[in-house]
This record gives sequence, structure tokens and C-alpha cells, in this order.
Amino acid sequence: MDVREWASGIRLSAFSVIMLSLVVLGAWVLVPTLGTFIDQRQKIAALEASVQVSETEIAALQKERERWQDPAYITTQARERLYYVKPGEVVYLIDNDLDAAALPREQDPVSDTLEEKPADWMPQLLRTLTSAGLSDTAAVTR
Repeated sequence: MDVREWASGIRLSAFSVIMLSLVVLGAWVLVPTLGTFIDQRQKIAALEASVQVSETEIAALQKERERWQDPAYITTQARERLYYVKPGEVVYLIDNDLDAAALPREQDPVSDTLEEKPADWMPQLLRTLTSAGLSDTAAVTR
């Protein structure tokens, strides 16, 4: 079947043309509105998720506040965090309880001999000044 034969067989009346143009016009009007609707639904979903996270955080903070109402919890926190003790108690703090293998090594002693390496500093200075002066980008110093 040839495309020309198929196309020549289509007969459009004025009513069909008007209806087709109304469908195209309706789609042209509704597509941006539908996009706006979908965008708003996504924003609403994101805000609802944010509200849920906030409610969870509020519940956790309320639990924390309720814990701070308990005198035993306050005593425990003062002992652990601030090292508070009751009168008459003796507390031993262990300053360094790490294994000797886990401790960092001390620096090796510095040698007593002075090694002098021959270096001509003037060409190096000129190379540095030239490269800094001809550079396209500036180096940020802190």
C-alpha cells in the first residue's frame, strides 16, 4: 500500500478540523498546567518528608529532655563527662593506658654532623622569579 493512496483517502470536514484544532489547543493549554501540578506534588512530598524528619528530631529531643529530669542520669553524666565525685570518694584517672606498641614512636635523634651540599642559589632564585612573573594564574597563599 502506498502512502499517497492512504493520504488521499483521508477526507477532513470542517467539523473534524475544528475538533482537531480544539484538541491541540487543549493539550497546549493543559501541558504546562500539568507540569506545574506535578512539580507542586513533588514539593509537597519533599516538605512532608521534612516535617516527618523534624517530628522525629523533636521526639528525640523530648526524650533527651525527659532523661535530664532524672537525678540519677544527671549524676551519671556529671561523673562521666566532668569527672565529678561525691565527697569522700577517691578517683584514679589513668593517663596513658595504651599498649606501648600503639604509642607513636619518638623522633630519632638529630645527628651532630653538619652536611653541606653544594648549591648555587642564584639561578634557582631567578627561575622562581621568572616563572612567577610569567605565570597566567596567581597562586593563593594562606
